[in-house]
Amino acid sequence: MHARQPLRVPVGPDALRWSTFRREKTLVVAARTVTSTARVLECLPALLRGDSRVAVVFAYDSTSAFSDGVLDLLHDSGCRVMSWEQVADAAPDLIVSASENIDVPEGDCPVLVLPHGIGFQKHVPDSRAPRSRLSGVVPDRLLESGRAWLAISHPGQEEQLLATHPRAAGHTLLVGDPCFDELLVSLDQAGAYRAALGVPDGRQLMVLSSTWGPTSLIGQNPDLPARLLAALPYDEFRVAAILHPNVWSGHGAWQIRTTLAAALDAGLILIPPFTPGGRHSWPRTP
Repeated sequence: MHARQPLRVPVGPDALRWSTFRREKTLVVAARTVTSTARVLECLPALLRGDSRVAVVFAYDSTSAFSDGVLDLLHDSGCRVMSWEQVADAAPDLIVSASENIDVPEGDCPVLVLPHGIGFQKHVPDSRAPRSRLSGVVPDRLLESGRAWLAISHPGQEEQLLATHPRAAGHTLLVGDPCFDELLVSLDQAGAYRAALGVPDGRQLMVLSSTWGPTSLIGQNPDLPARLLAALPYDEFRVAAILHPNVWSGHGAWQIRTTLAAALDAGLILIPPFTPGGRHSWPRTP
């Protein structure tokens, strides 16, 4: 898959000649980081199930420091991919992104920004300037254009957002929390998940979850998994680690496995950001 080659189907100047499904609307998904791309991939199937009228194309934006792995994820998922430079030519009816840090083409196409975290409270490095910015909020110029909508999971999240960024007033859309919904429908699958992880009955599973960056749990305590495994009785506990996809994208699997070698040797379950080939060993929820 080569994202630099302009697509001819399902979008392009002569796409109707080659398309099997009759397109009524075009949805372009911004694919900038593994984190943001995976979030949209999780949300879209439920919305578009059984609907062939919407052509979905993923536009690869390679400008992020964490773009490594995005094309692999899209390829493994069977997505149609074009370069970000082709977005304007695709004439989308809607642009969806779980990354607020995108350069949207000129025009009047609306932009829906999905959250990929738990709220609007984290400050991250700004790729446009040597400063930090509030994660999840699009540039003010896009808010002022009236094209941007920030998806929120509940009214309290809107209050949190407006308290820190008042300019977002009138630009929010209450959509619920698809991740919470997935957790709810997965409650009765706990045994199947434990089996997929190789956790025997009678053992407790302890999970370490870490974001990315120098102040993250794994950034400050890279030896924590090994120390936990050394302290916990092996016949009573299993330990798993879930690292933010930016850790994998920024440092690579080799570096991570080398850093956590002692913990892996002691039985750490290191959960990858996605499964190569798109073949999930996890039980699928409805």
